[in-house]
Amino acid sequence: MMLGAELPGLLSCRRCPRLVQLLGELPPRRGLSRSDYWNRPVPGFGDCQARVCLVGLAPGAHGANRTGRPFTGDGAGDFMYPLLHQAGFSNQPQAVAADDGLRLHDLYLTNAVKCLPPGNKPRADEFHACRGFLLNELAALPRLRVVVALGGDAFRSLLQAYKAWGFVERLGDYPFGHGVVYPFAGAPSLVGSYHTSRYNIQTGRLTVAMFQDLLQTVRRLAG
Repeated sequence: MMLGAELPGLLSCRRCPRLVQLLGELPPRRGLSRSDYWNRPVPGFGDCQARVCLVGLAPGAHGANRTGRPFTGDGAGDFMYPLLHQAGFSNQPQAVAADDGLRLHDLYLTNAVKCLPPGNKPRADEFHACRGFLLNELAALPRLRVVVALGGDAFRSLLQAYKAWGFVERLGDYPFGHGVVYPFAGAPSLVGSYHTSRYNIQTGRLTVAMFQDLLQTVRRLAG
């Protein structure tokens, strides 16, 4: 069930002029045409009864922005999906297209910003413009126990969401780090993770063992 696709106004959203302009100008990958690209806000997807939600930063130019599904068709997903499968969160280890048969179990995937940002760096106003969609996605998961933020920017955007809910007063009290866990009474635990980007993998900042350990922690927190 694609909860994100059902959010009112998401697929037609044009709140951020800079992002709208990029979607209108992005050159396709060699051998493809613009008609091969989703080029719209990318909705989250997954298990509507998920106890775990994993939140990335934003769609990749030739990954989710092309396929229309988070972490599908790019290096971040190529690293992450096999490990999610090993941990029992999905029915298959590959994710190449929105219609490839992938199903998530006890997991929902989304991004803090729903449209492709220039240089993969959303501005503060773009995070703010999308946060309502993210809040609604999280609120629509009735069994949610754990929220995992991939990368510091997604983590800080989620802290803003927790602040809006009334669970956080000072963002500085919750520093980001890989494997940090912040429990909240009455709200899902917030877990930090380095992003599964190709750069982080190639430089060794994030390894297979590190992400496997994190998923084990998440499983334990989800109960």
